Amino acid sequence: MADHLVVEALLTGTPVPFRDNDYSAISKRPVDGVVRIGWLGLEGDAVADPVHHGGWDKAIHLYPQDHYHWWRERKPDHPLLAGPGAFGENIASHGMTEEQICLGDRFSLGSAIVEVSHGRQPCWKLDHRFGSRDVLATIVKTGRSGLYFRVLREGEAEAKGRMDLLDRPLPQWPIARVFRLLIGGGHKAEPDAVRALAGMPVLAEAWRDRARKLAE
Repeated sequence: MADHLVVEALLTGTPVPFRDNDYSAISKRPVDGVVRIGWLGLEGDAVADPVHHGGWDKAIHLYPQDHYHWWRERKPDHPLLAGPGAFGENIASHGMTEEQICLGDRFSLGSAIVEVSHGRQPCWKLDHRFGSRDVLATIVKTGRSGLYFRVLREGEAEAKGRMDLLDRPLPQWPIARVFRLLIGGGHKAEPDAVRALAGMPVLAEAWRDRARKLAE
């Protein structure tokens, strides 16, 4: 079992005009040097839509760079895929994907400690960013979603380090499985699993609400 992630880049962004009257901070750039990590994420990072983004359960977004080769095969020469940040991630990492990273996993991030809270539910902004109508649907179908952390201990970190797995309380709940059940349409086949997720405090509140609705 892999026990760590290699951090290729830490990225931040601020809201800019995106489409019509919409703003977005999905466009993020790598940060050089040490980055402060607070309760709401990386210093210098911001969100345009606080209702759907940011907050305690969505403090830091990780997208596995392990997926980039797969995406490049499907979108050859797309400029967004030339470097990290295509999916609006704060952490560009290698070594583990949603199939291996589990709900509730705790990792070191420099001197900070972070905890996996849920997967990333894709929205229309990814399609618009890529100039393509199939990115959102492809993520829902394949589970290459990325994931979110909440911050349990503030600290500092920098790129080119590693995130060590400190604790894995729920090895039976990889994020890929949680995503498949709550976002990918798998809830009908496993109603008991969905009910279990609805009662898990470690799962982000928004996804617990979703689990409760799907279980009804």
